[in-house]
Amino acid sequence: MARLAGARLGLAWMFALTTAGAAMAADQAPGPAPAAVAAARAADVESIDGIVAALYDVISGPAGKPRDWDRMRSLFAPEAHLMIAVPHPDGSFALRTLTVEDYIGRNSRAFATMGFFERELARTSDSFGQIAQVFSTYESRHATGDAKPFQRGINSLQLFNDGKRWWVVNLVWRAEDERLPLPERYLRSR
Repeated sequence: MARLAGARLGLAWMFALTTAGAAMAADQAPGPAPAAVAAARAADVESIDGIVAALYDVISGPAGKPRDWDRMRSLFAPEAHLMIAVPHPDGSFALRTLTVEDYIGRNSRAFATMGFFERELARTSDSFGQIAQVFSTYESRHATGDAKPFQRGINSLQLFNDGKRWWVVNLVWRAEDERLPLPERYLRSR
């Protein structure tokens, strides 16, 4: 009898573990399939050049010009993050993490009153199979005719190709400042 009770307890415990494991797996399962994302323009996602160019294009424009946020959404994997290296007055840094929707909400308001044009100056890329790492040196202006950019820095993109197209998985950026100017090696493509 004790053996039967132990077997029942063992089966109950195994069922609980299996159920909990399935629930945890469901929580950790990938987000919506890429098909749930806004449809991408083929030229935007068929190559690394295309997706980087589309990213700069979609965020750039004069004050008040609505951006094509569905196009932006179509570039990013559903679980993608955008991260900014943010300086503190004491010289330390924090990483501010945004979703694509956070970025859109935050910048829609800013772009309503401020022109923003960002362009790529140079690029360094490495890839292996379906993954690529791109260091894209950028400069930002409020108008295309501005003599000098108000900001320069590096966008670090991690990209993934699912066999059909490229996706931005992560984007981390850091602006240069007086303590950390852009090195020469990131001012020329290689």
